[in-house]
Formats: sequence, C-alpha cells, structure tokens
Amino acid sequence: MSKSRLEAFSDGVFAVAITLLVLDLKVPAPGGRHSLGHELAHMWPNYLALAISFITIGIIWINHHAMIARLREPDHMILTLNLLLLLSVVVLPFATSLFAEYLREGRGQSLASAVYSGAFTVMAILFYALNRHILVVKPHLLARDIPYARRRQILTRGFTGVIPYVLATALAFVSPYITLGITSALALFYALPIASGSERSEA
Repeated sequence: MSKSRLEAFSDGVFAVAITLLVLDLKVPAPGGRHSLGHELAHMWPNYLALAISFITIGIIWINHHAMIARLREPDHMILTLNLLLLLSVVVLPFATSLFAEYLREGRGQSLASAVYSGAFTVMAILFYALNRHILVVKPHLLARDIPYARRRQILTRGFTGVIPYVLATALAFVSPYITLGITSALALFYALPIASGSERSEA
C-alpha cells in the first residue's frame, strides 16, 4: 500500500470520529419542566467533553500527518499499528458520551471517567508505538535521514504525553473532576503554539 493511500484512509477515519462527537448533543424536548436556557446549561458536561475530545483528536490528526510525512513507504507493521491507532480514535466518541452522561451521577462516574481518560491513554500509547516503529525500528523507511538524537528527542516528548493520561485514569477513582481537569489542561496545552515544537513541526 502506498503512503498516500494510508494517509487518505486515516484522514477519513479521523474525520468520521471527530464528526461523530457532535451526535452526543441532543436537542432538549420542548414542554419540559425547565426553560430551554436551563436545559442547555444542564448539558455543560457534553459541551466540555466534546471540546476536549475534538481538540485532542485534531492534535493527533496533525501529528499523524507529520509522522506519515516522514515516511518513504509503509511496511506491514506500520499498517497494522496504524489500524490499531485508528481503532482507538473511533472509540473516543463512545468514551466521550459515556463520560458526559455519568459525570454528575452518583454511581458509575468514576468508571466512566476512567474509561474516558483510558481511551486517551491507549490512543497516546499506540501513537507512540507507531512513531517508535518508524523512527527507531525501521528508520530505513524514512523519506530523509533524521539524526538519531533528534529521533530520540521526538519519541521522548511523545512518551511524556502518555504520563498525564495514565495519571488522569488512576485519579478517576479519586474524583472524576480531577480527570476532567487533567484532560482539559492537556487539550489546551497541545492546542497552544508552545506545544508546536513536537510532532507538528516535524513534517
């Protein structure tokens, strides 16, 4: 399979996953006990969870483009790891909906929060594994030579992004709002120009 087909297929999956996020926003039924404004305000977990997931998927998509741009051609393992990464991406709309639905519930909120941040953790780990295979295991497949020190630097920065997600998953059983805070902070950080020195600048 050519690199262009790999990227085109991946772009399609990212586009579908990021679009599915909006389906969790339900129009409040008219004639309820509360005003429309109250019903819309009540849905704040849906808005916030959607924003976090949208930004995170978007950043992964940008970094995925930079990662694949380094390739001359993919091998079978790259295709397999890429499929697993895309699987973790398409699970995010479900995890986002679950988190938003249970955040303020008395039961199940911790597990729902752990599933949400756990989905991000798995995605980050798979992204790291794919990047490592390209940069360390199969550097001869790169389109141009990248010094080993620079490749290690890219991987190190990528791995440090996994740690906060692991922490957010563990702390979900302490408070789901800690998980919310960590995932929100990560989404905001990676959306800022200060974070552009990692994958996004390495096309």
